This record gives sequence, C-alpha cells and structure tokens, in this order.
Amino acid sequence: MSEWSRCSSELLAKLISQFCKENLLQPVDNRLDLGGVSYIFEATRGAFGSWRVAADSIRRTTAGILGNDESEVATDPIQFFVEAAGVLGLDGSTVAGYVAELTSTLAADVRMASTAVAPAELLELHHSRLEGHLTGHPLLVANKGRLGFSASDSLRYTPEARTPLRLVWLAVRRGLAEFRGTPDLSEHSVVGRELGPSVLETFRAQLVDPDSYVWLPCHPWQLDHVLRTQWARELATGEIVVLGEGPDEYLPTQSIRTMVNIANPARYQVKLPLKILNTSVYRGIPEHCTLAAPMITQWLRGLWSRDEVFIRLGTELLGEVASVAVRHPQLSTAPGIPYQWTETLGCIWRDPIDPRLRPGESVWPLAAVLHPGLALELITRAGTDPQTWLSHLLATLLRPLLHLMHHYGITVNPHGENLAIITNPNSLPARLVIKDLVDDINISTTPVDARGPEPDSHHRVLPRKPWHILRQYLVDALLLGVLNPLSDLNLIPEDTFWGLARGEIDLYTTTHPEYADRLEATALTAETFARYPLNAYRLTLGYKDLDTRPPIPTTGRIPNPLSKVLPIPPERPW
Repeated sequence: MSEWSRCSSELLAKLISQFCKENLLQPVDNRLDLGGVSYIFEATRGAFGSWRVAADSIRRTTAGILGNDESEVATDPIQFFVEAAGVLGLDGSTVAGYVAELTSTLAADVRMASTAVAPAELLELHHSRLEGHLTGHPLLVANKGRLGFSASDSLRYTPEARTPLRLVWLAVRRGLAEFRGTPDLSEHSVVGRELGPSVLETFRAQLVDPDSYVWLPCHPWQLDHVLRTQWARELATGEIVVLGEGPDEYLPTQSIRTMVNIANPARYQVKLPLKILNTSVYRGIPEHCTLAAPMITQWLRGLWSRDEVFIRLGTELLGEVASVAVRHPQLSTAPGIPYQWTETLGCIWRDPIDPRLRPGESVWPLAAVLHPGLALELITRAGTDPQTWLSHLLATLLRPLLHLMHHYGITVNPHGENLAIITNPNSLPARLVIKDLVDDINISTTPVDARGPEPDSHHRVLPRKPWHILRQYLVDALLLGVLNPLSDLNLIPEDTFWGLARGEIDLYTTTHPEYADRLEATALTAETFARYPLNAYRLTLGYKDLDTRPPIPTTGRIPNPLSKVLPIPPERPW
C-alpha cells in the first residue's frame, strides 16, 4: 500500500471515529447510510463514548446498475465527507472549506509518513526538533488545515518541514506599537538579548532615531503576505521599517506560530501572529492578550514562588515575559472588523525550557506520548513496566494541575502542545512544564483568597468561569485529548489505566479535605461530562469571517470512565 493510500485510510477512519463520537453521525450496527451510499466498518468503543474504527475494515456500498449492491474498500476521506454532507446538513461553502482543510491535512500526513523516523531515533532529538515529527491534534480531524499557506509555504514553514528559518525584525513607531515586560525586563534588555551586540548596532544604524521605534520580530510569511500588503502605507511613510533578518535560526512548534530558538536555546521562544486558519481559528494574537501577557506572568510567578506544592513537585512555569502589540491605525477602532484583520502584528516572548533542566534530565512535549511507538520506547528506556511508567506520568500531570485548579481556582488549557514532561535521570516522568498562559488561563468566578488580588481587576483579561467549566478544560484538553488516546494504545488494560488516574484524584481528595466543596463542584468523578464537539464547531461555524472567536457550544453528555472504575493507589506518595 502506498503512503498516500495508507494515510488516506487512517484519516478516513479518524474522520468516522470522531464524527460518530461527537454524534454528528449515528451508525447502526457499524453502518452509516448516507442516502445513495452506505459505509460499513469494524469498530470498538472506548472511554468517553469514543469510537475506534479500524482503517482496514471500511467498505463503501452503492446500488449497482442491475439493482445489486456493489461494495468496495473505502480509503478516501474526501469522498466520504462530501457524501455525508447532506446528512450533516452542510452548505456548499462549508463543504468546500472543510475539503480544503482535509486535503491539506492528508498531504501533510503523507509528507510526514515519507520521512518517518524510528521512535528510538526520535528520542535522541532535541525537543525543538522532535516537534516536527509529531502527528498533530488527536481529536481534530483536519488538524493541519492551514488555509492561507500555499504548497511551497507548507514545505517551508510547517513543523513537519523541519526547516530552520530566521525571523525578520521590524521597527515600529511608538504610539503605533507598545512594549510590555515583567518588572525585571526593560525593552532594551529584551531586544539586546535576542539580537546580540553586532546585529543590534547594524539595525540601529538604519534608523535616524532608533529609540523612537519599538522593535519586534516578524514571521517571514507574515511579512510577505500581510505586512507588505495590509501595512503598505506605514512601510512607505517610515512608520514601520524592515530592519532585516535576526541572527538565529528557529523551528516552529506544533502550534506553528510559536518559534523555538535552535541556535541559542537559552534565548526566548517567540509567539508570532500568522494570518492562516488552522484548527478552527485564525492564528493571530489578540491585542488584549499581547498587552496582558507579562502582567499575568508576573502574577503567576508570585504564586509559584510561594507555593510549597509547586516547589516540591518541581513544576515549571514558562512565563510570557515580554510583548509588543501593534494596533492597526484604522481597523483597530472600527466596529465589527473580523479578528483576522486586527491581529496581524505583534509578538510575545516566552521563557525557554532548556535553562530549567537539571543534570541528567530531558524534556519532551506531552503530545509525544501519542506518536506511534514513542510511548513504548520511553517505557523501554526507563527499564520499567508500562503500569509503573504510566503511574509516574499521571502523577506528574495531575498533581500540579489539580492543585492549581482547587487551591487557586485557576486552570490552564492542558493539551499536548501546552504541556511538556521532564524526565529524571532514570527516564521516568518527574516534572511538569506549563506554557501558553495568557491565551488559556481561566479563573473561578468564586473569589479564592490564595490567589490574592487578580491583576486585571479593572480591565478584565482573565475569563471568570464557574467551577464546572474550569473542570472542563482539564476534561477536554487532558482527559479526552491526551489520556484517552493514550489508553487506546493498550499499554495496560483500560480499566487499569483509568484506575491509576482515579487513584490520583482520590489521593488529592483525601490529602486536601479543606477543598471538599471545590472538589464537589468540579466533580471529576461524576457519571457524565458535557460534550464540547471540536469538529462540529468548525462545521457549525462554517467559513464566515467573524469579528470574535465564539465559544464552543455543548451538545449533550458523554460517560466518564472515572466514575465507576476502581481506584488504584499511586506508587508515589503525595
């Protein structure tokens, strides 16, 4: 079977699995009738009502010209989706837009498959290079849609291209741009650290009055496709000056818009806007997030530095320490402008991981555990059995996240891109890294004394949510988005896997009786959770140009495997 056929079959199986899980399609005896055509397949059911469709089992049946049914092996997700569009109730523009995202995803999957590296070799890579081998969001079917990228862009700027790039530096007139930083950082110190003395002097020589500008990096794609068109007037008048390429090479992470410095890993990670549509939203950076990032980081650092649990667990917070926001002089103040046009310039500098590592430690993004064969290789390297290794992983993940939510009433969005795992010299998961803060931090509507006064008391940036909604971030991003696909790998029996997770929750509950009311409100062992359908969200929105990112609506309930499973006490004490 060719790489294209194999990847196509796997994407079709994922599409059917996820659409059935989200109740978009409702099979009867593993059969989907889509009008004049039907699909049959073999599947098993997993936790949270998930489906696991076997890629090699899918067959497409149509009525033959002589009245008899004709059946053939089905491998084409595009054909399936178009034939399902009527049942799904989709209009033509939504069908066309989603087909474009599916096709782009499939093309990327084939490129990755053709350059696949053995798991043992992957673990020899620096974490920044490992990112380019990971397969993308496990629940979103069209997880590499990237509408706006051309074919050559995809070969140049995507994680799987694994091609280093240099960022282009801009100087933007003060008033149009605004720098923010944590109290220990000045604007000059950030720019000087990132550029080095010689490049700094070269860039300053291009400007009559260098200090009348705010300096920031820009993604080369954004420079060509957005800056030189949408900001042409500012370039012509000298309000924006293109200074040239920075000195270091970067690689994109799975999120595409976040860059990791591979020439000087101790320098900052950089988050940059890209005017492409990917995984449901345009990948700009909202101005309020850019401006608030250092303030939120400083607040969280204060909590972290005083917290005995985080100190004991060694949980690392990668702060978003500095930022530049650039407001479009007309569009930023006009009502109803689609957000893709108002989030085009700016940057956020984030702490790097590498300086946080202790002797003998290594680090990898959490998403790596879902890469084929990688979890088993990690277990083999640790020289332990799967249950022991997974118990360490679950303790590393759940203990700081449960503490953050219940002690402080704060939650992050803990999916595979936003978390990283630090392993100890014995290759066992030991410490958690949390990143991507300002975009994803939420706090409880109920005031919590431990977190003190919120830094946005006057100008709200942090969304306030009730406890059961805070819980949902942990449920959707971690339990459904990482742990359920990990349990599907059958490293240990499913009941054992969820028993280990339940054991961690029960341990936290018994260790912290003072949070009984909050634990009751978050109800992580409830019989059901709300369903937030990620794939249906894109199909419901369609491809209209919206002025805001609307929230994902709920559609019914899903069963919770943690509600009835027998807890397995953790091996590691709290």
